[in-house]
Amino acid sequence: MSIQLPAIGAVLLLALGGCANDPAPLEQLRLTEQAVEQAKAVGASDDSEALKRANAKLLQARLDMADKSYKSARMQAEQAELDARLAEARVLTAKGQAQIELQNERIKRLRKQLEQDL
Repeated sequence: MSIQLPAIGAVLLLALGGCANDPAPLEQLRLTEQAVEQAKAVGASDDSEALKRANAKLLQARLDMADKSYKSARMQAEQAELDARLAEARVLTAKGQAQIELQNERIKRLRKQLEQDL
């Protein structure tokens, strides 16, 4: 049994050491940059609070990458992606609401026309 304990301890130390060395979140940064660009493409302005947060967190993620703080960089990039997607969703929701209002206005005009024709 005494032979197994050092082996188990060595395995645990290797496992813990592996957790401390997070890989660089290159794919997450790419996804985040795409999410920011997509938000801008649908019409999110740089004045949007969500897009401002996304850009700030993306910048922090890049700084963390330069410092090799990969865990922090990943977390910042993930949060930035969510903020960018929120900015995109808000723009799309506003556009959808505007379309609904336009259609409702058209329906009202058609109803008035029909009433006048009767």
